[in-house]
Amino acid sequence: MSKQGCGGSSGAKFRTSLGLPVGALINCADNTGAKDLYIISVKAIKGRLNRLAAGVGDMVTATVKKGKAELRKKVHPAMVIQQYRK
Repeated sequence: MSKQGCGGSSGAKFRTSLGLPVGALINCADNTGAKDLYIISVKAIKGRLNRLAAGVGDMVTATVKKGKAELRKKVHPAMVIQQYRK
């Protein structure tokens, strides 16, 4: 008989810590014409006081602060795909 779950690595998966608060200004990574996004809220988050809300893979609600005029002053859903420290 073959072993169950032969492929892949075993052990724990590493978790990236949350690093984006509500009110963060982030770069837009697609070609829609938006440059800077302002995070309004994070979807499906159970928050705690003084805890950072969003990280990689989280859906956020954002507005466009810099970019095309037709995208600005509207609320858009967005996904956090990369996080690094400046």
